[in-house]
Amino acid sequence: MSTAELHTLTGAYALHALPEGEQLAFERHLGACEACAQEVRELSATAARLGLAVSATAPPALRERVLREITTVRQEPPPHGRSTRATASPGRAGRWPVYALAACLAVSAALGGVAVQQYQAVQDARQEARQAQRHDAQVSRVLAAPDARTATAAMEGGAQGTVVVSRSVNRAVFAASGLRRPSDGQVYQLWFDDGGTMRSAGLVDTPDTDGTVLMDGPVDRASGMGITLEPAGGSPRPTTPPLGLMGFPAA
Repeated sequence: MSTAELHTLTGAYALHALPEGEQLAFERHLGACEACAQEVRELSATAARLGLAVSATAPPALRERVLREITTVRQEPPPHGRSTRATASPGRAGRWPVYALAACLAVSAALGGVAVQQYQAVQDARQEARQAQRHDAQVSRVLAAPDARTATAAMEGGAQGTVVVSRSVNRAVFAASGLRRPSDGQVYQLWFDDGGTMRSAGLVDTPDTDGTVLMDGPVDRASGMGITLEPAGGSPRPTTPPLGLMGFPAA
């Protein structure tokens, strides 16, 4: 294989698309051609970025346009090899830039979608982990507060509710046992009792409805709490009779 032909193999080499014999010949050439070595480094870095990039879905016509145009677009020669490459005769070596570009297109199309899915899954998992850590830290802060006080009461349907209140932290934690899963389109909602006015304190949104919930918002001057069954998404005020009411213990 001539030196002129070797100059055209940078793209195929960067994508590991060369047969073993041509790969060995090109690697020997790399040791003496800094221009090709630099081009291989740049193409390899680009291929790596394609696999890690968060890509948007390409328009349907893009693939056909690229495949149509690559037959007329030649690979740029290394900086010090322009005169040599310009005299290269067409043929097998001349087709390598086309193969390399087509391979890049295939790699980007295949890896782009996978990269998007993997990136989104990782981001979702990290977000869920951060939220769980914040929730656990806030719950622990309430439960460990020196002034934490607990009240327990039976609720409708045989369930039992427990609330832990810390005035110094100004937060409350609610836990339920035996709470039946709500019907489709309904959700359990917690309320602070501000002197007879019920203020939303969030939803009981755990898979088994037996979890611990950090009640939304500060306790402030609330004297107790309640729980009702509301339409999915919650309500600005209670729309059903309370399933349970609990007064907050004295400090």
